[in-house]
Order: sequence, then C-alpha cells, then structure tokens
Amino acid sequence: MLKRIVLFLFFILHSSFFITNAQPPRSYTSSEILLQFKKLNTVGSVLYIAAHPDDENTRLIAYLANEKCLRTGYLSLTRGDGGQNLIGPEQGIELGVIRTQELLAARRIDGGEQFFTRAYDFGFSKSPEETLQKWNKDSILSDMVWVIRNFRPDIIITRFATDGSGGHGHHTTSAILAEEAFDAAADPNRFPEQLQYVSVWKTRRLFYNSTARYFNPNADLSKLIKLDVGGYNPLLGKSYGEIAAESRSMHKSQGFGSAKQRGENFEYFKPVKGDTAGLKDIFDGIDFSWKRTVGGAKVGNMITKIIKEYKVENPNQSVESFSKVMTELQKMNGIVYIHKMILANNLYSNLKGFVIDATVSEPNISLGSKQKLSLAIVSRKNEKSKIKSLQFAGNLVNSFNPFDTTLNITLKKNELISCSFNSVYGKDNTISQPYYLQKPIKNSMFETSELFSKSSPEVFFNSSGTLLLHDQLIPFQFQYKWVDPEKGEQYRPVVITPPVMINVAEDVLVFDGSGKQKTLKVTVKSGKDSVSGILKFTSPNQLNTKIVVEEDKINPQFALAKLTSFNISPLAYNFQLDKKGQEKEFVFYIDAPTQSTNQFINLSAIVDGQTYTKGIKEIKYDHIPIQTLFPEAEVKLVKLDLAKKSKRIGYIPGAGDEVQACLSQLGYEVITLSDDKLASENLSQYDAILTGVRAYNTKEKLPSFKQKLMEYVSSGGNLIVQYNTNSWAGPLSSDIGPYKFKITRNRITDETAKVDFLLPNHPILNSPNKITEKDFEGWIQERSIYHAGEWDSNYVAPISMTDPFEMTIGGVSPKGNPDNGALIIAKHGKGNFIYSGLVFFRELPAGVPGAYRLMVNLIELGK
Repeated sequence: MLKRIVLFLFFILHSSFFITNAQPPRSYTSSEILLQFKKLNTVGSVLYIAAHPDDENTRLIAYLANEKCLRTGYLSLTRGDGGQNLIGPEQGIELGVIRTQELLAARRIDGGEQFFTRAYDFGFSKSPEETLQKWNKDSILSDMVWVIRNFRPDIIITRFATDGSGGHGHHTTSAILAEEAFDAAADPNRFPEQLQYVSVWKTRRLFYNSTARYFNPNADLSKLIKLDVGGYNPLLGKSYGEIAAESRSMHKSQGFGSAKQRGENFEYFKPVKGDTAGLKDIFDGIDFSWKRTVGGAKVGNMITKIIKEYKVENPNQSVESFSKVMTELQKMNGIVYIHKMILANNLYSNLKGFVIDATVSEPNISLGSKQKLSLAIVSRKNEKSKIKSLQFAGNLVNSFNPFDTTLNITLKKNELISCSFNSVYGKDNTISQPYYLQKPIKNSMFETSELFSKSSPEVFFNSSGTLLLHDQLIPFQFQYKWVDPEKGEQYRPVVITPPVMINVAEDVLVFDGSGKQKTLKVTVKSGKDSVSGILKFTSPNQLNTKIVVEEDKINPQFALAKLTSFNISPLAYNFQLDKKGQEKEFVFYIDAPTQSTNQFINLSAIVDGQTYTKGIKEIKYDHIPIQTLFPEAEVKLVKLDLAKKSKRIGYIPGAGDEVQACLSQLGYEVITLSDDKLASENLSQYDAILTGVRAYNTKEKLPSFKQKLMEYVSSGGNLIVQYNTNSWAGPLSSDIGPYKFKITRNRITDETAKVDFLLPNHPILNSPNKITEKDFEGWIQERSIYHAGEWDSNYVAPISMTDPFEMTIGGVSPKGNPDNGALIIAKHGKGNFIYSGLVFFRELPAGVPGAYRLMVNLIELGK
C-alpha cells in the first residue's frame, strides 16, 4: 500500500495539472485527443540522461513522445546554475531557477517529462575527477537510481559518452553514472532504503546517442544503429524537427534559439549495456502494448477499438466507451495504473469538453490570510455533465465552503457556472520557496530532505484541488489571472509569502581606503494589512539580541554600536505598515575599520514574537512563468586596502552583469555608454572604458565603433574588454583589438588554481595596488573563461594559471598545462587595450577583495 501511495505521489507531481507553469486552462484539439489515446494505448518508457538544461536532444524526445507514443523523460543532473546568462544579470541560484523553468517549458512543447538530481552546477569542469571531487558520487547516483526505479524505463539513452568526447566533466560524469545507475537500480543491495517505497527495476538496454557528427560531419557512424526521427506528425501538424526547434528555443538564457528542420533526420546509437546483441533497431524485441501487464490485454483491445472508431469531428461520442476503459483501469494496480489513470482523467475531461478556470484574487498571499477563491466551470460538449463533489489539497484550509461536500450540479452544454468562497492559505507555515532552495547549498549539493524531491519538478501543493465529474477525479490548480493591456490575459503562480519581507539595496557593500561613511538602504515590505514590529541589524551570532527603539528614531544606545569591526548606526528601527504591499525604507549608517576585513551581517524583523529573515525577489521573463524567491536578508561588508586615482569611467553594457554597479561602490562615476553616446560623445572625458560580458556578441553596432574606440585608446584611454565568445552561439563579426588575437574556449575552472606572475614588474601587478597571491584567495566557481589565443607580439600576458586536469580524452584526464591567455595587454599609442577572461562578473558581486584590487589596477593602468 505504501509503495502505491508513493508511486501515485511521484506521478501526480509530474502531471501538468500540478506543475507550477502558470498556464491558462486549455482544451485539447480533437486531433490532440486522438494522439493522447495512442499514448494511453502504449505501455513503455525511455529515459534520456545528460548533465544540464540544453544538453537534451529535443528532436529525439519529441519523436519518442509523439511518434512512438512512449513516456519519455529527461533526467538532467543539474539545473544549469553555473552557466552564463545571455538575457539578464542573474547568476548562480537565480540562473538555475530560470533554466529549470526553461526545461519545463521545453517539455511542455516536446511532450517529455523532466527530472533532476540534487547536484548543483558549480561551473565548467574539465574532467569527471574534478566533478566528483565536488559532488558526492553516492548521493547523485542514489538520485538517479531513485528516478529509474520510479520511472521504470525500458531504455536509457545517454547524451554523452564516458570517454570525455563530450567536452565537459559534467557531461562525462553523467554518462559514467548513468551506466552505474543502470546496474544499481536492479540490485536490491544498492540503496536498499529506497525499497520501502519502490521496487528494483531492470532496464532492458542502454545506448549512447552519438554526438560524433556534431564535432565531425564526416564521422563514420556505419556501425551504429540508425533511426530517422525527422518525420511529420499530422495530428500535431508539425515535423519532429519543427517541434524540437520550438522546444530548444526555450533555452533563451543560453542563446539557443533554433531553426526548424524538415525532412529526414537521423540519430545514431551505440549499444552500451543490456540485451543489445544483434539489434537492428533500438526498440527490437520490446513489447509496448498492454499485453505486457497483468490483465492489460482487455484494456488494450478496448482502447484500440476506440481509436479505430474515433470521430475527429465528434470526440464526445467516445465518452461511453472510454468510461468502460476507466472502470477497467481502476481494477489494476502498480506503476502502469497510476500513470495511465492520470492520463485517462485528463483525456476524460477533454472528451467531455470540461474546462476549469480556478483563480485567486491576489498573486501574493501571506501565511494564514483569508483569500477569495473563484471557480469558473464549463462543459463544451453536448452531453450533460454532473459534478458530484469538490475537494482541496495542500495548504488550502476552508473557512467556509459550500462545495466541499457531496454535490449534484449538472452542467448543460456550454453553460458557465461560477462560484467563489473564502479560504485560508498556508496552514503549515510554508512559503512558496522552491523545495530545493529551502536550505543552503552544501558541498555543491542542494540540501533536500524529502525523498520525493529528488526527482520532482517545481511543485507546490498549496493551491490545488479536484472535482469529481461523474465518477472521475479532475484535478485543477488555482492561479492568479489578470489582463495585460499589451499581452492580454495572463496567468502566474500563486505565491505564499511571509507577513513581512526585508529587501537590502546591496548584497555587498564595499569600502575603499577613503574612510567615507556609507549608507545601506533597507526596505521593509508588508505581506498583509497592519504589520508592526522591529527591524534588527545583527551579526549572525546576535540574531536573538533584544532591541528596544523608538519609532523612526535612532536610539543613542545603539549609535555606532560595534557588531564586528564595522560601526553601524542604528542597530534597529520600529516599523508600522498599515496596508498589504506597503513599503518603508530605513537607512543604516556604516563606518569601516582601518584594516582590511569582510563580514556578513543579517537583518531580521520581529512581528508578534516571530522572527522573519527573508526578502522577496521576482524573476520576470516572457518565456517562463514569473518566479518568486525569498533570499535571506543579509549583506556582506567588505573593507579593502585600495588606492585609486581615476574618477570617471564609461561602461558599455553587454549580456547582463553587475560589474558597473560594483565599480560605482568604489566611488567611480560610471556612465552607461549607449550606441548614441558612443556615436556622439567625446570619449576622452573617460579615464577608462569597460565593455560588459559578451558585449561584442550582443550589441550589433559595437563593432562599428572600433575606430573611435581605438582612437580613444591611442589618445591615452584604457579600453578593458571583458570576455566574449566566438562560436555559432556568439560569433564575432570583426576584430576587437588594435592587434589581432583569437578568442578560444580555454578556461581555468579551478577557482583555487595557482596564479604565476610571468611579468612581476608589470604595472598591472604593482600600481596603484600591489597584487600578491593573497589577492587570488576566496574566488568563486572559476578563475577565467574564454581566453585569448594566438595573439600578436604587441600583446603581453602578465599572469599564467594551471588547472589540475585538462580535458578528458579517451577516458584519460591529463594533468593541466599552464595557460596565460586569461589576461592580455597591448600598448596602443598613449593608452592600453586589455582583454580579460577573468570572471570579474562573478567575483565583484561576490565581494572578493582581490578581484576589486586587480580590476582597479586595470582601470588605472598608465595613470
């Protein structure tokens, strides 16, 4: 019984009704209903495994899910947190949230299902050895086995091989662990703690989906199994290449917009494990019919009959026959029953033309507050529909609800019935934080305690319910709906918030050597009406210190009180917020010590004896639902030993970074240089000009200003170009420096890699700040990316770095070689051109002292 409940939860978590995708209520077209019948009549599954969002083969997934009608899942080991972002400034966890939603959006298009492990994407890795030093192998392997034992694939397909040809340590690791998980899932001695919930599962076979043609169009694949996945699906009106392009184009943060492909397209498969001898087709010898299940032959025959007699112009005539199928399904047990019942319930409501629009009056709802919930229900088909009951799940607590008992509501054709009622949200004090962000990341792993969370998508059971239509359960999810004047009707997930939230203006506050006092602005936002309390500014070990202040007045008791070596005044404010959504700003005054140091400081709000420590942040992009996060309210205070002379610098924005704001904290006047400013202004007013990350990849007109920028350098300015790429995803249209150099894919992935000073007397390493090995301590994720290569002799390279391992080739990870392309400098006239692959866009927002000191030296070069 326990296993049945767990399996039900596992699959219901993946039902589109419960995924927080903020989708409007939608009915299947008649042809889509027919396709769903074909999927219902197919018993079998394929699991695709790789490392990141965008690694998946969307064409193959679309083919498997919609041509072969197999349940098709994609298991991504990570959420892509460590990648770059082409559409905005989000990095790390926030980027992972975006890429998670991009994956879910892609699966809604290609028909696949999405799974994850707890692995955090810590950035590019050159070898599986490095990858598994960061990740706990057994934990990730356990997650993969859990997915396999739940999903029970007939076939597993890996995107990458174990020999390192995939060009990334995560890629190679995903293949290595997939092969091990293939065996471990069938072994009762491996991860036996799972077996109280699931059973062992022996997958029939495992293949490697060869990527050889990606790197070499003429690669000999004659010995591999060949499959044409370029067909056309008349029920969808698209080829699988067209579906795949739409799906892959959801990976917008990675710049993966794709052209639609039509005509035959072949995929190649290398047999790796299982019963692979003598195969001519990856599906050979596998029965995908209902005959493979106990008592399933009768169900299969019944569905086959419905498909044969299906009338596209009148799907409703299949209701009676299909009701008998559902009766038979309810007699069955196990994993097939659960997944098929979810699919069957969905089919049933579409055959009946049944649509539920479940909405909430506000998008953000505070814990424990009452809200108005509304249901609009319509049946679009001829047959009368009878609603027997209405039930709710998760965090909905009904204070008054006349529809929570037995009902007898009959819907006539196309008659809209509306009802509304009050309900209390958040009975279990759980805010709408993604489950994998409930705890801090530890050892490159998300700390999730729930067994189900290892593979479930982004689901909140805080706003869901079911209707009993005749004798079938129809699930639905409450969402917030509004009308945008430009985009029309819009939906977004319901978000449960704390009663009060604390937003800090800057995550990092940096003090230079000037001794100037700085202000930190903190905004308190109310999640409900009538909120009052105390805003406290404490160090981590003083979170429970009692503070008493007069409203809006600095209590002299706390003026310039010392939390750490920083002096902060005041330590607390009283606040009173009368209306939900009201905000009030408070200012703290901070003086830094004379010595270099850094310290994390926390903020908390005490309301009715409860402590609240989280802010609120929304991530908004048109291609994914609005995402709401609740980060900890904290700030990092950094005192630098820093000298500088320049005052005014220009910044040419790129794909999105926070470097400009970080430089402003140092006291520089940083001016954004738009195309118009670049065209019209005299650039000599700027002591230095910097380009944002990927500026030459994303700003179409920037290459046309090369001559003006080179004249600026020649006249004595410094032009600092942060990393760009030179590939199909980010091609360079021209040279960007005064002398030729190439941009490579070389990088230093170990953030602790030793830095050698090749030119120890170069001004970059000496003026105005003496750079030492200590300045490269505390760096995060990596040292550098997209190095320069094959540069002209006018350039010099002052530093060199070495990774522990180089790229894995043929299963061997050689020791690293020194690479000095992370920073190159050329004198041009009176000024300097600098290309830097050093990841300032990560280090400066993280408050890494040495990164600030080195960046200042680049800006001040020659001054």
